[in-house]
Amino acid sequence: MADGEGDPGVFTATALPGDPRLLPTVTNAFLGTRVFRDILHAAGVYSGAAGDTHRADVPSPLGLRMAAPGARSPAESFTLNTWTGTFSHTIQSPGYTATHQLYAHHSLVHLMAFSITIRRLDGSTHPITVQLQSLFVPQSQDLDLTPGPDFQGAHYIYGQTLVPEVEGGPRPTVHMLWTPIPQSLTLGGEERERCWEFLTAVAGSEEEAKRSYSAGLSLVAAGSLHGSHVRAWAALRRGCSVELDGPLALRQALHGCLYYLLSAIPPRDTPGVLFHGISPGGLSNGTRGEDYWGHVFWDQDTWMFPNILLLYPEAARAILQYRIRTLEGARRNAQEQGYEGAKFPWESAATGREVCPEEIYGAQEIHVTGDVLMAFEQYYCTTQDQKLFQEDGGWELVEAVARYWCSRMEWSDEEQLYHIRGVMPPDEYHSQVDNSAYTNAVARRSLNFATDMARDLLLPVPEEWEDHARKIKVPFDEERKYHPEYDGYSPGEPVKQADVVLLGFPLMHPMSAEVRRNDLEMYEPVTDPAGPAMTWSMFAVGWLELKELQRAQSQLEKCFSHITEPFKVWVENSDGSGAVNFLTGMGGFLQVVLFGFTGFRITRSGLLFDPALPDDVTKLKVSGVSYLGNKLEVTITREEIRMEVTETSWDPPASPLEAVLESGQRFPLWEGMA
Repeated sequence: MADGEGDPGVFTATALPGDPRLLPTVTNAFLGTRVFRDILHAAGVYSGAAGDTHRADVPSPLGLRMAAPGARSPAESFTLNTWTGTFSHTIQSPGYTATHQLYAHHSLVHLMAFSITIRRLDGSTHPITVQLQSLFVPQSQDLDLTPGPDFQGAHYIYGQTLVPEVEGGPRPTVHMLWTPIPQSLTLGGEERERCWEFLTAVAGSEEEAKRSYSAGLSLVAAGSLHGSHVRAWAALRRGCSVELDGPLALRQALHGCLYYLLSAIPPRDTPGVLFHGISPGGLSNGTRGEDYWGHVFWDQDTWMFPNILLLYPEAARAILQYRIRTLEGARRNAQEQGYEGAKFPWESAATGREVCPEEIYGAQEIHVTGDVLMAFEQYYCTTQDQKLFQEDGGWELVEAVARYWCSRMEWSDEEQLYHIRGVMPPDEYHSQVDNSAYTNAVARRSLNFATDMARDLLLPVPEEWEDHARKIKVPFDEERKYHPEYDGYSPGEPVKQADVVLLGFPLMHPMSAEVRRNDLEMYEPVTDPAGPAMTWSMFAVGWLELKELQRAQSQLEKCFSHITEPFKVWVENSDGSGAVNFLTGMGGFLQVVLFGFTGFRITRSGLLFDPALPDDVTKLKVSGVSYLGNKLEVTITREEIRMEVTETSWDPPASPLEAVLESGQRFPLWEGMA
């Protein structure tokens, strides 16, 4: 299966993968489906109570397949073009081509569309017919659907989810309009080429569904429906451009990751559209029993968020607003476990209440609360956006998390330190442990950020925040100079996934280069080789930090066993099990490029950089790095690092930047000057 003309952003095949889970997804911030699938999902629309909560299946008119009647073994090709955000299926028969294009409109987020184009290649004048094989039935196991009157030629159904997430809670409503789909399409004998366009609009209200459908029809009439999507998508890709000179497989992986992750975020200039978070398998997946049922984990805040923040802080803000909207549910979680403040759920859906089907994770994997707050800290350091905290609910969340951690700690008279007991660390092979190094370190970071944030907002700082942060135990072996994963950890014990190595990055827990190396050396050989995809990226970042380029490369290469052909869809585990379209693994991979190769580190005092390119990468260019209202273009080669301010905001005014070298030499960075 060759890839289109060597273009690293175009994935073409002559046959589809045997496993339909590995088909590519077409998604925007509100709608998503897998190609050729008979269901789609809408953001925030879940059905089922508590642990049964899952994305509600919405019947999809988009899941059809073209066929050429009478043609003997026509040549077929299937292409995912990450530059245009479009999937296409082409049938090449003697005398004509038929092309089916499918996309989720990037800027009209309530609209998905497909087109069928038949083009005559010879001088014949006979009609040409293409069959449309559809599995669409306007029914759902999760929605009580009722047909309504047609609207501007579209069929219409609407209905509510069957079971609310919490008793007495809301049951979201879905309204869907779609262009009726015939069983076949015919190019008349006198026609050379014709394109038929089909729209599907899905929204939470009849008014929005009709508005989106009408907007789509207007664009169809102007001949610019697909063009308007491509322009919006291309603008996003330009603003989040990451290019490197290196092996084709690495460049393809990079463009695949950017396509799938950027598909999940809201478009620019849509502040009124609520964002509902990103689940490990994205919006296209998450039906009952699939891809963690569409729930939101730490995967969003720790693994995906830093990349989005660096390239597109407005979308990062929307992710944080999802957490703010679910704060009340997090308060209830803490209260039910006997603690103060807010405890974010291990698995979150619409309300912030715990929806994990297995109680042990929700009860013990509490590091997620610190992971959420670390995303807020990274955002604040990158943007200095005080409005989020002062006016939009951010401070209430920060304060609630700090109160939770203080109430969750217990004082040890013996060690004269605070302990956090009975947890599951990121390494899920161990549970009910005391003083998980990662959990305690992220709790300390939460309290330090809450303290700093209070001072920036001129608010009083509770003494217990500083006291608990200063005196919390983070296990450390003075003899071996490494961090045991938890109290009683024995060197050599198997570990499921990246855990202690996260202390170095992204936590940036204070430690010497010797300790950082020892942590990597200790845990690399005992980490399960069948573990989840994001693990190896964090080992790669650690070795890049220490300028151990070969060791970094060997860890990065492990990621490729999680990338499936031909559409670069990631699987959680290398044996194909777990979540599919695994955005978590893609987020980890992108962090190797955006934070490992560049050495970027987000701190209160500045954006640090210390590049380290592996041997087979000769150049990296990242356009649209956002920092304090400025846009930077960063180019790294073996010989030099170039930084150019390409854009500065005026409302509010961007902070002037300067590059500071280790020698202390300072270089002001002005717009247009490298």
